[in-house]
Parts: sequence; C-alpha cells; structure tokens
Amino acid sequence: MIDSGELRKGMSIELDGKLYQVVDFNHIKVGRGSAQMRLRLRDIRMGGVTERSFQSTERFTPARLDHRPAQYLYADGTSYCFMDNETYEQFELDAGQIGESVRFLKEGLTVDVLRHGGSLVSVELPTAVSLAVTQTDPGFKGNTATGGSKPATLETGAIVQVPLFIATGDILKIDTRTGQYLEKAS
Repeated sequence: MIDSGELRKGMSIELDGKLYQVVDFNHIKVGRGSAQMRLRLRDIRMGGVTERSFQSTERFTPARLDHRPAQYLYADGTSYCFMDNETYEQFELDAGQIGESVRFLKEGLTVDVLRHGGSLVSVELPTAVSLAVTQTDPGFKGNTATGGSKPATLETGAIVQVPLFIATGDILKIDTRTGQYLEKAS
C-alpha cells in the first residue's frame, strides 16, 4: 500500500477492481476541512479518463505490471501493431489503450509492453524520443523581447511548441510524458 503523498504521474494503481494510471494529481487544502487529493486517472484497459477526489489519508494499492520490450511496427486504422522482442509474437492495441503517447509512436521504436495477469493492457514509451520536424514556419530574430516559440509538426503528426531557431528537417528530442521540446538532437 502507498500513501497519497507517494503518488506520481504515470504510476499505476488498482482501485475498485480496475487498473488506473495517474495522469495528474493535485493536493487541495480547504479552510477548516481536511486535505484532499484530486486525481485524474486513465483506465488502462478501456482508455477513459476520470477525475476522483480522495482524503489525503487514503492508501492505494500499486498495480503489479510486467514490463517486456517490444517494437512498434505500424498503424492500421485505429489499431497499432507491435512485436515482442523475445518471442517475435505480433499483437495489436487500440489508441485508447495507448493513450496520449500515441502521438509519438514512430515505426521501429522500442517500447515496454505492460501486462497484468497475463493479459496485455498498454505500452509505455521511453521518456524521450527523437523525431524529425516536417513543417514549421521560419523564425525571425527580434520578434519577441524574450525567447519565444512557434508550433512545429513532427514526422508522427504531433504538433509541439519549439524555439524560433528550429527549422524544417531538424531532429528534436521530445519528452513523451509532457509532449514538450527538450533539445535539438545531434
């Protein structure tokens, strides 16, 4: 069992017989009442996101998930095909099971497949991926008093905010948890 103060984004917990991944959490302290935790939870099996509030003294059961390496092969409509790196078995997951990370799936990317009780539930991407910029507007010096940013479309179709010096064709490191630009890859 873990305390509510030990919860982190991306952590998997069991709640009411279902598997959830913590998407976001807030600690709320109201006037005279006791402190509460407001959690945004993604149902790992079904893909839906819900918000729930708990007392800060609540304890949670961490989900026991098995991690195995797999390679992303291709997308077929709304399903995504992967291959287990050890058994070479191919399997498909839908976009709901993968979640927001689907924006950063690139063919050939190695991910961790999450299994619970022998059944596939989701995949976990590396914390950072390198993706090429397919389209961005040119940046002009002097347009802003400070750094400034502009939107850039990546090879997977994801749109992220990048600094003004980024050009089409550049390779960027992107944080898959937040979807933010990290650095220009060499």
